[in-house]
Amino acid sequence: MHLDFESDIVEIQTQIDKLLDLADRKGIDVSDEVSVLRTKLRELKRQTYDNLKPIEQVQVARHPRRPYTLDYVERVFTDWVELHGDRNFRDDEAIVGGWARLGARSVMVIGQQKGRDMKQNLRRNFGMPHPEGYRKALRLMRQAEKFGRPVITFIDTPGAYPGLGAEERGIGEAIALNLREMARLRVPVVSAVIGEGMSGGALGIGVTDRILMLEHAIYSVISPEGCAAILWRSAEHKEKAAEALKLTARDLLRLGVCDEIVPEPEGGAHVDWDLAASHLGSALVRNVAELERLSVDELRQRRWAKYEAIGAWREVG
Repeated sequence: MHLDFESDIVEIQTQIDKLLDLADRKGIDVSDEVSVLRTKLRELKRQTYDNLKPIEQVQVARHPRRPYTLDYVERVFTDWVELHGDRNFRDDEAIVGGWARLGARSVMVIGQQKGRDMKQNLRRNFGMPHPEGYRKALRLMRQAEKFGRPVITFIDTPGAYPGLGAEERGIGEAIALNLREMARLRVPVVSAVIGEGMSGGALGIGVTDRILMLEHAIYSVISPEGCAAILWRSAEHKEKAAEALKLTARDLLRLGVCDEIVPEPEGGAHVDWDLAASHLGSALVRNVAELERLSVDELRQRRWAKYEAIGAWREVG
């Protein structure tokens, strides 16, 4: 699968594939031609992905081949032991969590998980958690706090599930409680936005000491389509909405919402999962180590100051 803006990239890759196929069938040496095309391909990828429009960043963040939480867990951590259930209603598989090792360090890992096909997406509810998912996440955070271990969260959701059952079981209250309790945690908490982080569904596991964003991830109060439907009464204006929302990693770093941008492989994280995981793993190790040097009081004071400093308002009489 390729995205609309990747047509030139796909064309050059097709040329390379045809030359290699010809070399296999005819025994012709095409190494020089392939070398030239690969150089051209790398440069085109670099130029294209360095100058993406906000709506194109949205497409990359939603790419179906992009690595999800469990893909990073497999590559960044060891000794993963998944824990289940909120001890109240059921286990919500749109949020996964458990103990793991980050290097030699024991950590609690929590993240939103999407599916790769329809069967998996039905199981994971398309990465949209129910209230019990947020209650499971909070249970695991409190467990990590009890044992004095850092918490790492992976954000990747189109939003919390807005269904009738979720509303009846208190989705708003569950997210609100998480916001309050995460602000109070006495252990380091680091979050990584690995795909799309939309609305309160993302924030429900996102009140952390450090917010990392992959280079082509997005983080916003609402999706471009939802914003366009509200402001312009039509999702056709999603490109204008994406520009206005300032949802890219570069925008959010400049605004002070995001603390660090983690580089992705040329062409996006979906091109090379291992390299994307290597970059993210290094950033997580470094940030957790820095936070562990702080006292509990200093950790919490900095966390509160971070969120108090985000945004601006103007009082009018």
